[in-house]
Amino acid sequence: MKRFALAVSGLLVLSGCGTGVEQSTTQPAFYLSMAHGGAKLDAATAASMISGYRQNNGLGAVEVDPELMKAAETQSMAMASRNKLDHDVKGTLAKRLNAAGYPAAIAVENISAGYHTLAEAFSGWRDSPPHRANMLAKGVTKLGIAASYAPNTKYKVFWTLILATPDTPATR
Repeated sequence: MKRFALAVSGLLVLSGCGTGVEQSTTQPAFYLSMAHGGAKLDAATAASMISGYRQNNGLGAVEVDPELMKAAETQSMAMASRNKLDHDVKGTLAKRLNAAGYPAAIAVENISAGYHTLAEAFSGWRDSPPHRANMLAKGVTKLGIAASYAPNTKYKVFWTLILATPDTPATR
């Protein structure tokens, strides 16, 4: 018993010693809730997550494209402002990309609503055959993603993911 008490007191003394290493209390970006004003989606994390999924399925990675980011944001905001989950709320994807000056050789879009985190939205898309097929579309190289918060709506958060390949002279 004496040895046990000595061991416990030794552990208590050691537990007070710092290691000099700070432990992070921040959540990974894919678990951050988008269900509040000012929430900022980490597009690089989304691209990394989707690229990893694509690579695990024998496909190439995707990278963030600023023009597709704007197109995704416009779509998410349009759905949020109308409280409506709809691909065509502001026109078809092809029409919206052309209007944004982004001619695409390949373009697919996933939308969703009600998921509060990137991890939830990704899982929902992965588990839905048509959304999964879009994330695994062959030949796409660019990504735009957005989440728009609308507190007075049924879903609160509206998501848009656009995957595309720009139409350049080399792809025509």
